[in-house]
Amino acid sequence: MKVVLQRTRKASVEVDGQIVGEIERGLVILVGAKKGDQEKDAQYLAEKIVNLRIFEDQQGKMNLSALDTQAEILAVSQFTLYGETKKGRRPGFDEALEPESAEKLYNRFVELLKGYGLKIQTGIFGAKMLVKILNDGPVTFILES
Repeated sequence: MKVVLQRTRKASVEVDGQIVGEIERGLVILVGAKKGDQEKDAQYLAEKIVNLRIFEDQQGKMNLSALDTQAEILAVSQFTLYGETKKGRRPGFDEALEPESAEKLYNRFVELLKGYGLKIQTGIFGAKMLVKILNDGPVTFILES
């Protein structure tokens, strides 16, 4: 699994003109799954994300985690994270996990995040979404299991 993680001051996801997920200060997580990914990958990333020290303390140093700050999380599925662009002009998605399995793994990932007691919001798997992110910092990381 791969995630693009962005620290945010505010974020939302909209489907068909309706806001389906919205957070204030926290993290936006764009989530992709590839062939061969399993629940252990989701467990690893969920634990890593909530404990990653990327929020500033009183001295302005990144010493605090999502758990420390009670950050809100917006998790959005994004199969294009496994788009291959080295050959040709059109991305190939051969590495991406097929939709039915990817949705199950994404949902399990979200459940694992909820288990940490933080406010978790999501988009809608497979929907065309408009994601608005007010990146704080900017702080962006790419994590992979």
